[in-house]
Amino acid sequence: MYETSDIRKGLRIEMDGEPFIVIEFQFVKPGKGTAFTRTKVRNLINGAVIDRTFKSGEKLKPADTEERPMQYLYSDGSYHFLDSSNYEQVSLENTIVGENANYLTENMNVEVSYYKGRPIGLSLPNFVVLEVTETAPGEKGNTVTGALKPAVVTTGYSLNVPLFINEGDHLKVDTRTGEYVERVKSQN
Repeated sequence: MYETSDIRKGLRIEMDGEPFIVIEFQFVKPGKGTAFTRTKVRNLINGAVIDRTFKSGEKLKPADTEERPMQYLYSDGSYHFLDSSNYEQVSLENTIVGENANYLTENMNVEVSYYKGRPIGLSLPNFVVLEVTETAPGEKGNTVTGALKPAVVTTGYSLNVPLFINEGDHLKVDTRTGEYVERVKSQN
């Protein structure tokens, strides 16, 4: 069991039979009364964020979660992964993968989160490299700072990129925000 003094960002706890992760916390010691910890926690199953206050000395139950390293194989409506520890194939539904599908490329290493033996989500690397498959041609001489145009990458995801990006370029994309970071040299 955790104490309220153990609360920190990233701590996984179980409340009302569901797993939560602490995303923000603040210890408060008022002049009068007992100290408490004000937190923001996110439900690991449905993503809902709630505010919860814990009195000092309150006990918190650890969430029965584990992270397993896996390799993305392919998609055929479901997303198929290879468990790196025992070489079993695991299928995840679109509801679990969610917007992470925009960044999945074959043979990518990811972390799949399990709660009581059931997959509940996955974590990608912070940055991925994707190839541009479709975009308007780059315009020479257009040097307006910050000008952007839409581009589609190999996964089908569309994002805004600078005007100098062309089809076939490889881009570094931030998976947390979905935004263009930089152009990278070809991976070949």
